[in-house]
Amino acid sequence: MNLIKTRKYWYILSLLVIIPGLISLCTRTLNFGIDFTGGSLIEAKFDRPVSVDEVRVVLAQQNLADKSQIQTSTDNTVLIKTPALDQTESANLVSGLQQKYGKLELLRNEKVDPTVSKELMRNAALAVLIAFALMLVYIGIRFEFYFGLAAIIAIFHDILVTVGLASIFWLEIDSTSVAAILTIVAYSVHDTIVIFDRVRENLKTRKKGEPLDELIHHSIMQTLNRSVNTVMTVIFCLLALIFFGGVTIRTFMIMLLIGVISGAYSSIFNASPLWFDFKRLKGDPAASR
Repeated sequence: MNLIKTRKYWYILSLLVIIPGLISLCTRTLNFGIDFTGGSLIEAKFDRPVSVDEVRVVLAQQNLADKSQIQTSTDNTVLIKTPALDQTESANLVSGLQQKYGKLELLRNEKVDPTVSKELMRNAALAVLIAFALMLVYIGIRFEFYFGLAAIIAIFHDILVTVGLASIFWLEIDSTSVAAILTIVAYSVHDTIVIFDRVRENLKTRKKGEPLDELIHHSIMQTLNRSVNTVMTVIFCLLALIFFGGVTIRTFMIMLLIGVISGAYSSIFNASPLWFDFKRLKGDPAASR
């Protein structure tokens, strides 16, 4: 099966994942954490299981029940997100939980000002845009402009897939999510460049009359074992961290897992086919198919 001749099916498969994510982003946006919205976050570990309703009773005593989000985990850890609390209000909440449900270990007690969160969101978007621009320049110089353009579109595909699924599954987006996105960008472009480098090498030894789609297909197949082995190794590590790394880094690792799988897919099934389509639109005779 020639991967370039069947490229329309790979584009459709990508759209089947991206479109539901875009619909979710438009209808309910993202589950922004306090890093972006401002507020207080309290994470406590109890000696016994504590339910969401039990925690809500204490929050109701401080008129916070309807304004807060509560998450529990299997290790008796409770994560509470509230509007911004001052030091006294925060201490009263922790004290109320301790008095009602026994001894607890305070894992986190953070406060983020809304002004700081707006600046963080702006800087996060700026960081991603700068990364895009620098990669486009580098790949354009190292290879050619259309290689760079195809790589950027493939990376943008990975970001849309990751952010869209984060919206669908309502994963919390915080400052570590920005690190996850930038890591995904770096992983995806690295995988793509490996394939592009093989395409460029094969172009130098190209047989007369060899169709460009067959050359690209053979280049992808020559690097396929490397791509699959690399992504599987990373997936095994991420799965171990998701299940055994604790609740604090779980969302970060889930986003990385989504992005790594999407990055491997886009490098193989999107980036090179896009470059072929760009050459075809440019009028390259070898890309006439």
